[in-house]
Amino acid sequence: PFTMALAGVRVIELAGLAPAPFCGMILADFGAKVIRVDRTKVAVSMDTQARGKRSVAINLKTSEGIALLRKLCVQSDVVLEPYRKGVMEKLGLGPQELLKENPRLIYARLTGYGQSGSYATAAGHDINFLAMSGLLSRLGRSGEKPCAPLNLLADFAGGGLICALGIVLALLDRTKSGKGQIIDASMVEGAAYVGSFVWKSRSIGMWDRSRGQNMLDSGAPFYDTYQTSDGKYMAVGAIEPQFYRQLLKG
Repeated sequence: PFTMALAGVRVIELAGLAPAPFCGMILADFGAKVIRVDRTKVAVSMDTQARGKRSVAINLKTSEGIALLRKLCVQSDVVLEPYRKGVMEKLGLGPQELLKENPRLIYARLTGYGQSGSYATAAGHDINFLAMSGLLSRLGRSGEKPCAPLNLLADFAGGGLICALGIVLALLDRTKSGKGQIIDASMVEGAAYVGSFVWKSRSIGMWDRSRGQNMLDSGAPFYDTYQTSDGKYMAVGAIEPQFYRQLLKG
């Protein structure tokens, strides 16, 4: 019978907004047993990415609640936490404490600015992280202000997806080393990494012009969107000469 790649992997996901739930959903989609830990006084869960997960509400303002969460974490393979630097340490549930009890634990920290540096304790959202990565400056049409593509690049691509990759790599490494590790996933660094192609392609003439004046950012007529006669829009991606000729012929 077919076995999912992450079957048998136990994950504790501390409830958060978009990036961490997406990361947890990816792990659950590939067979991991994911338990989301909610706060006790939240009327409605904001997790629209709860597919395949179980959930439990724990009051972390009580010593009993903290002890229960500690037990769940120590008995798991992965802990996924989205809080700003220092929150888990204040609860006595930081990575150093938990790894002492379970040296095979993979402790994934998914935050905007990472665990070090002057912004480590700062609040922010996708658009802030995207701006700090430098990538936002390249997004938008010529002569217009930079425009963030929803909250996809930092929250999901540079955040949840990159963190999931880090967890899977740590699980792979554990098969050789027998040891867990701490993953410091920064959405600023993740977004910058996802945008590597933009910066590295400047040397070959693909992104060497200003925003909105390059081949793939609406600077070329053969790679853009156009309004149609019915008031809707169509996307054109006719980069190759033969396809562009066909486009002009109609």
